[in-house]
Amino acid sequence: MYNKDLSPQGLYIENGQQIKALDKKESGYGNFYLQPNGVFSINNEDVATITTTKKFNEELPIKYATQSGPMLIIGGQIHSKFTKGSKNMHIRNGVGIRPNGNVLFAMSKEKINFYDFAQFFKKMDCKNALYLDGFVSRTYLPCQNWIQEDGNFGVIIGEVE
Repeated sequence: MYNKDLSPQGLYIENGQQIKALDKKESGYGNFYLQPNGVFSINNEDVATITTTKKFNEELPIKYATQSGPMLIIGGQIHSKFTKGSKNMHIRNGVGIRPNGNVLFAMSKEKINFYDFAQFFKKMDCKNALYLDGFVSRTYLPCQNWIQEDGNFGVIIGEVE
């Protein structure tokens, strides 16, 4: 997540360099502060983890990290504040870790509520999953004919061959 001035909201580490510190505030405006929020990180051994902000160990050597919120799945359970059938519908994207350690990024093509979005990660056996962003999100994935070029955005997560 990013602030209006396009700076990262919360922890951001790129190539081992901390750009923004961990935001430990427990209240504030927006989804970021729906507790618990969390951190997606990749360590120096290329192992990905997702943890709540409270449990994140700032002393570990981290190559990449982003803080966001709310957590979608915590210890295999859907976030307790999500409501089945909620009318809070938006395009959403997030990240989870599969049991084999593979990272799973997902973005909805249609508006979806937090509960149903979290349910997707639960069905994919993710023990932990983190909401990354919402309605401003776009996907550029030509191999699947999913190309969204509208809006003012940059690549946050990319795959290269």
